[in-house]
Amino acid sequence: MAAHASLPALIRKKRDGERLEEEEIQSFVRGVTEGTAQQGQIGAMLMAIRLRGMDAAETLALSRAMAASGQALAWPPAWQGLVVDKHSTGGVGDKVSLALAPALAACGCKVPMISGRGLGHTGGTLDKLEAIPGFRVSQSPEQMRSILERVGCCIVGQSEELAPADRVLYSLRDVTATVDSLPLITASILSKKAAEQLSALVLDVKFGSAALYPTQESARELAQSLVAVGERLGIRTAAVLSRMDEPVGRCVGNSLEVLEALECLDGGGPPDLRELVITLGGLLLWQCGLAGAAEQASERLGRALDDGSALRTFEAMLGAQGVPPDTAHHLCSGTPAQRRQVLGQARLCEELPAPCGGWVQRVEALPLARVLHELGAGRERAGDPINLRVGAEVLVDVGQRLREGEPWLRLHHDGAPGGGALGAGPRQALQAALRLAAAPPGAPPPRLAEAILPPGTPPGAAPGR
Repeated sequence: MAAHASLPALIRKKRDGERLEEEEIQSFVRGVTEGTAQQGQIGAMLMAIRLRGMDAAETLALSRAMAASGQALAWPPAWQGLVVDKHSTGGVGDKVSLALAPALAACGCKVPMISGRGLGHTGGTLDKLEAIPGFRVSQSPEQMRSILERVGCCIVGQSEELAPADRVLYSLRDVTATVDSLPLITASILSKKAAEQLSALVLDVKFGSAALYPTQESARELAQSLVAVGERLGIRTAAVLSRMDEPVGRCVGNSLEVLEALECLDGGGPPDLRELVITLGGLLLWQCGLAGAAEQASERLGRALDDGSALRTFEAMLGAQGVPPDTAHHLCSGTPAQRRQVLGQARLCEELPAPCGGWVQRVEALPLARVLHELGAGRERAGDPINLRVGAEVLVDVGQRLREGEPWLRLHHDGAPGGGALGAGPRQALQAALRLAAAPPGAPPPRLAEAILPPGTPPGAAPGR
């Protein structure tokens, strides 16, 4: 009887705080996928879920139904236990995937990384890769298998056949103010990962002033939901809570972030970026049984960055996804000037001076990202064009003493909206991102705050903090 309940009856049931049976959730998702549910009805159900919530069983049923709304990827039996992926809840300057996927492949994993284009202040992983001439993000399942066979990793966009119910619900969550619903976020992320037929998954759940969740407590709640439901979907799942008050690394903006990811792949780059890469990757290697503990696995990831194997894998991935060999070689093995030439540069490059002297307390990510968005680095809606060359480089470190007039930020842009110079408003907003004080700051909190692992994890397996 439940499977035949009308959609208005299901909306009413959830509106009144009752739990939905698995068959009822499947019926709703079928209506979404087949187009029999009206947008108003879908929006009403999303709002009912946002206000009334879902328990763990409902969230699991929603994730399963959304995963089953399209095709599932299939992998050779020899890859069993080795197919892994990572998901981040988004952040400013987050270029981790660009270095993580090839580093994992260099360590023996198969990484079919399905990523997205960014909505909001700056672009997503696919936008960064599309700054590389010739890179193709669209790949069929057959092409993905071929690339994984030859290279070990690929970074691609979500196809229309993979979890199509999520595409509909995701597009409506923003316009219905239900983006922050914990069960909807959980089902959105995990339905795609379940359709990937993953062996293991690691999640970077960010919190702070530039994250969806402002507090560590609220981020922990999402991470625990993701880990619990992921495990029940048959995916070995772990999560890390990381702070998102300051940008990841020094660079924000698509082309500049590619350059910084290459530094990481070359054994260098900002320490916080490297820490994220080896910690997240170490958890995946440990989950796959390729290392006895996450700390040992992180050391192995670090060696792949230092010995050139991760960078060689990235170059091979670029070639397999359409980048001409000379372009891939100049990007991966060239000088900084050659790399910048491959990616192109913005028309204007200007440095902002410190408005006064003092000790750097931190550089706020959110105001920096907002100004870059105004200059064209991000999009409001899917399909909006973005300027891949717009970005900024942070030139100072926390704890550094600055003199008045010293440069602290290098801004790359093609002119303010309308083609003019950067106006007083954006310039003031950028200066407000630099937090100075008369005395040196104390030790900053670690970027990585906490690991969320499945119940029963042996002591010592988790990364220490």
